Amino acid sequence: MAASNVNMETVKKLLEESLGKLGFEVYTLKVGWYNSVLPAKLHLPYADDSLAVLILSTPSMFEEAFLPFMKERGCQGLSDPIDQCVKHCVTSAVSQSFAGQKVDVRYDYELLPSRKPKFLAQTAAHVSGAAFYYQQSDVSDQPWANKKMFGVCVHPKLGGWFAIRALLVFQDVHMDPEEVQPDPPDCVPTREARIHLLEDFNLRWQDWSYRNIITPSQTYSQKQRDYFSTPPAQRHALLRSWENKQTNK
Repeated sequence: MAASNVNMETVKKLLEESLGKLGFEVYTLKVGWYNSVLPAKLHLPYADDSLAVLILSTPSMFEEAFLPFMKERGCQGLSDPIDQCVKHCVTSAVSQSFAGQKVDVRYDYELLPSRKPKFLAQTAAHVSGAAFYYQQSDVSDQPWANKKMFGVCVHPKLGGWFAIRALLVFQDVHMDPEEVQPDPPDCVPTREARIHLLEDFNLRWQDWSYRNIITPSQTYSQKQRDYFSTPPAQRHALLRSWENKQTNK
């Protein structure tokens, strides 16, 4: 697709058409919105008005994209099957709709040579309006003394039942100067609820209770919960057991 024919609306529409049916959500943002809240060493090296696109996975991605991907590809040679599935889906969408475009694709699991992440996923989610990034600084009269509490994003519909997967920067596509940065919905507005959220996330993250800080429209299926509750080293065996059960039916 020629650069002259590409703008924010067409990029979002085409990505939603290819990725939406696979359980992903697509959000647009200006690089400048992201860079403005971070120190220079963490900036994306692009013009402030460059178009960036954030990709989230919803609970349905597991059944709509991941399980079919594993059925087709099998487990051989995949270090992390979920990451490889996401990369396959995003790469396919970009190559099919934006051939010839300069697109810098950064995944949530990738690191720079400095060992810093290629992008700060929760910051990108917040400035795009996709999900509110609740941090320790968002709690007044903090009850934790000098204890560090890590922040967590909450989606206005999915609560914590989602994942931030990738950031795409379209280097030759520039957003309208009049485009207004959206505010992420503040769905955990009270001090008490924010304390509860951060404590659940930092102290009890294994029970996933923080994901239900609001009533979610979707949650992970039992199969998906079983997968993510299984230690990474044992997930290939779990996938093979599912495949064998399906074959023996």
